[in-house]
Amino acid sequence: MVKRWIHRLFFLGLIAALAGAMAIYWLYHHYPDTQLDIQQPSLFEIEKGESLGTVARKLERDGIIPYSILLRGYGRLSGLASGLQAGEYTLQPGVSIAELLDIFIEGRVNQYSVTLVEGLTVAEMLTDLREHPKLEQSLQNATTATLLSTLEADTERSMAEGLFFADTYYFHAGDTDRSVLLRALKRTEEVLAEEWAKRQEGLPYKTPYEALVMASIIEKETGAAYERPEIAGVFVRRLQKRMRLQSDPTVIYGLGEAYDGNIHRRDLRQSTPYNTYVIRALPPTPIALVGREAIHAALNPSPGSSLYFVARGDGSHQFSDTLEEHNRAVRRYQLKRRADYRSSPPPEAADD
Repeated sequence: MVKRWIHRLFFLGLIAALAGAMAIYWLYHHYPDTQLDIQQPSLFEIEKGESLGTVARKLERDGIIPYSILLRGYGRLSGLASGLQAGEYTLQPGVSIAELLDIFIEGRVNQYSVTLVEGLTVAEMLTDLREHPKLEQSLQNATTATLLSTLEADTERSMAEGLFFADTYYFHAGDTDRSVLLRALKRTEEVLAEEWAKRQEGLPYKTPYEALVMASIIEKETGAAYERPEIAGVFVRRLQKRMRLQSDPTVIYGLGEAYDGNIHRRDLRQSTPYNTYVIRALPPTPIALVGREAIHAALNPSPGSSLYFVARGDGSHQFSDTLEEHNRAVRRYQLKRRADYRSSPPPEAADD
């Protein structure tokens, strides 16, 4: 009788061992090919420090996998239970368990972008950043005057205007506006140094910062990329001849909130550090964000003899060598404006 029970227990133990071995075999060789139970792309977030067990339970809770214990078991069996990277992920239909763990371990988190647009002031830039739904806001109370100190930026400048490179920046969910702006600040320094090293001889700038100031004026004067070097040439020649730049965008910037959409005669006579109808020099700071093209134009102006330009009304400008020629162009293009007058070129022409 005892022997019979021993035989039965041995047989049952053998069956259990075989079943366990088969389960392990299935878990290791077939479970990884199981597809996620989702019909459309789904957002899933792993918090910093979460274990595979916690992640598996969240996946089961969200209906993405049926049994969290299987994922936990496979993770331990395969040695993939650790190394999951925190972040926001988009899980696609058809993704298998093995692919899912690869995504988490490699940290293929969702990537977002924000564009700092050429020609914006810092105040306008901050407004755009505050409206981005995926950027964590840490600079809510920052202004143009306080931004650099709030950022704790490593720069000798006290005014933030024009110091942030206009470009598209990519980031992950949870990244801060501060991290984007510090990258943009560093990028300006890098690009300005690169372009300064390749500048033309004989330019009227003592420092790279003065070139940045000029680049911002060029940026505001034209939306047509091909005109930037020629606009730069006019302004460089005027500085060399000790002529006033007479740039309307600098006047507008100096007026600040007092600008009502039109420049009046009294505005051109008003004494501000930015009124280039009054001062015979560059304004003290940039007036807008710029990209590489404007910086390059400021440091590599087109040769020529033109000293004036006026908007034609199609987004381009008429350049003139003499005041007499310029006045004729003003009468033609400004005093008798075309019905479809526009200050910037259509999008397809702006980047020609």
